[in-house]
Amino acid sequence: MVQIQILNKILRSKSLDIVFDNDLTPEHFGEYSDHFKFIMEHYKQYGNVPDMATFVDTFDDFDVLEVTETDDYLIDKVSEEYEYANFVPVIKKAAELLKTNSLEAIDYLKTSITTIGLSGATLGTDIIKDAQLRLEQYQKKKNSTEPWMRPTGFKELDEQIGGLTPGEEFMVIVARTNNGKSWVLCKMLEHNWKVGANVGYISPEMSADLIGYRFDTLTAHFSNFALYTGRDVEGDYEQHIKNLMENSNNSFIVATPLEFNKKITISKLRKFCLKNKIDVLGIDGITYLTDERYHRGDNKTTSLTNISEDLMSLSCELKIPIIAVVQANRSGVEEDGSVPSLESIRDSDGISHNASKVLSIRQSNNKLKMEITKARNCKVGVKLCYDWNIDVGEFTYDASAGDFEETLETSESRQRNARQQPQTENKQPLVARRGSSSNPF
Repeated sequence: MVQIQILNKILRSKSLDIVFDNDLTPEHFGEYSDHFKFIMEHYKQYGNVPDMATFVDTFDDFDVLEVTETDDYLIDKVSEEYEYANFVPVIKKAAELLKTNSLEAIDYLKTSITTIGLSGATLGTDIIKDAQLRLEQYQKKKNSTEPWMRPTGFKELDEQIGGLTPGEEFMVIVARTNNGKSWVLCKMLEHNWKVGANVGYISPEMSADLIGYRFDTLTAHFSNFALYTGRDVEGDYEQHIKNLMENSNNSFIVATPLEFNKKITISKLRKFCLKNKIDVLGIDGITYLTDERYHRGDNKTTSLTNISEDLMSLSCELKIPIIAVVQANRSGVEEDGSVPSLESIRDSDGISHNASKVLSIRQSNNKLKMEITKARNCKVGVKLCYDWNIDVGEFTYDASAGDFEETLETSESRQRNARQQPQTENKQPLVARRGSSSNPF
């Protein structure tokens, strides 16, 4: 009876919170396991719980009920029935063993009770007995006509890290304010869209229009300043927009906090990804997310650790890479021009602990420096440098930059010297030119 109540509650509330919050599985639903599987498959495919009419059309003998019991009561009852159903066969077998060997019966009971106590928990994977699965996955990756890893949009970075794993991938981009974190994130997502992925961009600070202009700049190299301010641009911008709308089969979905009722949670991100069939998710600021596991008294560090753990779990569940932007503390940027260290991630060591990869970046004098400061399956400490024309979204790899710190120190020294020279007024009007290397805003 309780299984019917839970199914009715899911269908009437149009929410799977009771499932996700309590790790319910088909085994909890006994003879109604097919009913539960139907709901979960529908949610996975369409991003929502089926309505009652759809459900009853498939299961015409299902009892439709009004459920007023609390979630706590329903979970207690279904757990009790689940444990009972597992325990009855154990008692029967122990009774049989007791007739011939009481010691064997006791040992069997001890082992079985422990196992039942772990019902619903993940018991792990035997990497010896299940080695064939690992081989099959390797062969699938090796023989696939399409790359298994997703690109970052930076060829030289992909050569070092292999790309982004479709699942179990929580990549963090860390930098100080105004060092290009959002641009790098947008570049990665734009490139994934270009190769056919459905992309999700969570933008807490900028509107969809502003992200759209950056996308156009990265895709077709229109002046971002000109697009933003409404100035003339080189090239046919109208034709570019027409081509996007007529020839694109995949999507680039930008969502702001307003779409999440100003409360961005992991559960809402899951629904967002399922509904839009997202292949790669980018989050432009992890600190804007709300911790669903928050308890009174938890500090910001605890909440951000919980959020980063949940983002990695979401990546594993949906089998998509998740890229998040994180701000570094001021202490994270040294005077020598180096990138932020892992220890400088603002408010939480837990973010770097849960990340599969951490990419530290720094932008100065039209140069973008990247350093792989954490990676689970590749070399760390690798440094890459790009000439960066921000206004038209062009990144050109600079193999001659060396360690880059010296380049930055020299450039910053020239800047200090220049500031000491008398300044002459430049009365030339501002014109947005395609190819201008500086970003006026």
